[in-house]
Amino acid sequence: MRQTTLKTADQQIPVTCVNTVVLGAGAAGMAAAVQLVRNWRALGVELAAEKVVVVTGGLPLGASRMSGSDKQTYYKMGTSPRVGDTAREFAETLTAGGACHGDTALVEGVCSLRGFFNLVELGVPFPHGPYGAFSGYKTDHDPLQRGTSAGPKTSRFMSHRLQDEAERLGIRIVDQHPLAKLLTVGEGPQRRIMAAACFDLAATADDELALSLFVAENFILAAGGPGELYATTVYPRGQWGIHGPAFEAGLEACNLTESQYGLASIKHRWNVSGTYMQVVPRIFSTDADGGDQREFLTEYFPDTATMATDIFLKGYQWPFDAQRVTGYQSSLVDMAVHQETVVRGRRVWMDFLENPVGADGWEPFRIDHLGAEAREYLHRAGALQETPIERLAHMNPPAIDLYAENGIDLHAEPLEIAVCAQHMNGGFAVDKWWQSSVPHTFVIGEMAGTHGVKRPGGSALNAGQVGAMRAAEYIAAVYGADEPPIDDLDGTIVPAAEQMVERLKWLIGDGETTCDEAMDEIRKRMTRCGAHLRSAAPAAEALKAAAEQYRKLREGALKASSPADLPAVVRTIQQALTHAAMLRAICAMFDRDVGSRGSHCILDADGERMHPGLLDPETGDPYRFKPENEKLKGHILTVAYNQDAEHLFDVRDDAPRPIPDRDIAFEPAWAEFREGGIYRI
Repeated sequence: MRQTTLKTADQQIPVTCVNTVVLGAGAAGMAAAVQLVRNWRALGVELAAEKVVVVTGGLPLGASRMSGSDKQTYYKMGTSPRVGDTAREFAETLTAGGACHGDTALVEGVCSLRGFFNLVELGVPFPHGPYGAFSGYKTDHDPLQRGTSAGPKTSRFMSHRLQDEAERLGIRIVDQHPLAKLLTVGEGPQRRIMAAACFDLAATADDELALSLFVAENFILAAGGPGELYATTVYPRGQWGIHGPAFEAGLEACNLTESQYGLASIKHRWNVSGTYMQVVPRIFSTDADGGDQREFLTEYFPDTATMATDIFLKGYQWPFDAQRVTGYQSSLVDMAVHQETVVRGRRVWMDFLENPVGADGWEPFRIDHLGAEAREYLHRAGALQETPIERLAHMNPPAIDLYAENGIDLHAEPLEIAVCAQHMNGGFAVDKWWQSSVPHTFVIGEMAGTHGVKRPGGSALNAGQVGAMRAAEYIAAVYGADEPPIDDLDGTIVPAAEQMVERLKWLIGDGETTCDEAMDEIRKRMTRCGAHLRSAAPAAEALKAAAEQYRKLREGALKASSPADLPAVVRTIQQALTHAAMLRAICAMFDRDVGSRGSHCILDADGERMHPGLLDPETGDPYRFKPENEKLKGHILTVAYNQDAEHLFDVRDDAPRPIPDRDIAFEPAWAEFREGGIYRI
């Protein structure tokens, strides 16, 4: 690590030169830094920890540190002593929903246990039995019992233990440095990122702009998903992501249409999956002031047993699934909650003090009247207590403690919920080493678009650890450990830095709008047209408005009143570009006649009726939806930023790479490994 100062016309900028910059300090980012130092040390690199730096806008922030569910799932290859599993079967599960590359899916299976046992050795308390087998359970879209958990704070444990290891190794972590811009050199296939320009929040004041430059040979982007794009979201506050700068730097993205939505509490943002639903709480609605309680679910179900069974099934069928609405399936619960909150303007609550309440004339709730799957599960778990809170205390006490730690007593008050944006399954396109379309730049964690249409619950945590491992190995083995030469700054970095500083100072002045107003427009647009319910005409209008908004904000409609306000202004412009990319992808899929798939439902007046009680608020007619177009499972929609394009992004269709089926004898495989051939295949 070398440090110097770059002098522009009127700005002195501290410069840090390292081999690799990791942007993002969650479970994926910290894992990448740790694995990189381990790889370098194994190759005999001296002072390995000084060749990487982790840079973050807020160390305590991020989804892996601040979000979860009742027993947050880590998805890996099975470790049951009674049920066999293979990496090939794992990959087939990941690719079953379509639009998923087979090579990355296979790698996630093969490497899942390496990533998992690394976390175990670092102290993440995954449970195991008396013979050493790690306990597992079935999660959503999972044919086996590959899920495991360290409780509601699984990803938080991961982040903290990985940070502890990074600090033990001597890795430098730079906090309070949100990304302003990725500086690039070259065009087309020769384009490279040469520096990350960041705001130094601790040094920025009303009268002074403070920036830092991090110059490197390699960059690992691990800053999470753009959760702040939505008005109704379970993402932790402050989860902005860095998609905008990545688009501007030339990275291509894929599957931006595919996100995950589900029921979550909104006072404290947390997913109400798993045991929260499996204890079968009462779900009711009130008016805006908390009065006029109504058992609204009774409008959509024929009897207490069917309604209560679907509440139970939401536990591990938690994400909204367009294929599970009709025929009284579990996602009818999500649609009923949406109808009550968005269409009728009411509030919805989960009450753990009471069992579900049926309509007049219905039989009262009884566990023995539930469907076989729910009834047998609760019997096996010994969860036959009288009330949901007693069943929850029996099955999962930490789920109660989690809310108590955040000022909500489930023994005394109901939990307000809504259908929320929860996770982006798409992201930036990567190869089997998690390298992006821009050489020397890797994307891991939620920023990487490896999941396809449907992913098993918990596979995101595994993908983050595996992606970190793969990126680190490739950088160490192929790109080495050298740092960029400081004496070349004048010819490469200075012109780009001067242009950036000039642009930032131009953004100080009087604008037409504020950050809050611009973000409110973005969030309303995304929640209305880019969430779990989508319609072609409104989406087209939203895309046009999004592109117009981005151009206006860039051209000066949004400005900072002082240097201290610049980070928020730049961040808002980045968000505007990100949501335009997502809407561009959504509209492109409408052009391809996508139909309903994954966690979004395509509304169509000529489609199949969901339920007579589910009404479109704009027409008053029952919702109708278009079934999935199965032909598109074999297509991956890729988008690339083009500032001259009408809607800012070019699109194309790529075919998913197949699951590799390579069989090679040990001796040639050993030679291939020794000679580095594995990195060229």
